Amino acid sequence: MLDFSRPSKSTDNAYIEAFNGRFRAECLNTHWFLTLADAREKLEEWRRYYNEDRPHGAIGNKPPITLMNPGDAPSPSP
Repeated sequence: MLDFSRPSKSTDNAYIEAFNGRFRAECLNTHWFLTLADAREKLEEWRRYYNEDRPHGAIGNKPPITLMNPGDAPSPSP
């Protein structure tokens, strides 16, 4: 059985809610998106930063990519 979060119950999935807050604060609130292409470019740049450069405290202040690619290889281009 699938277990969905209840509307307006942010505590149902704290990890997603924490990510949503960081995404809004670090990306959406800091950029103006002039076109859809501009939005795609800026969101991809932020995604790469979040996953490949930004240190995450829960994993020893390392970026998540180090868990997937022990050699610190960057992810392939889309």
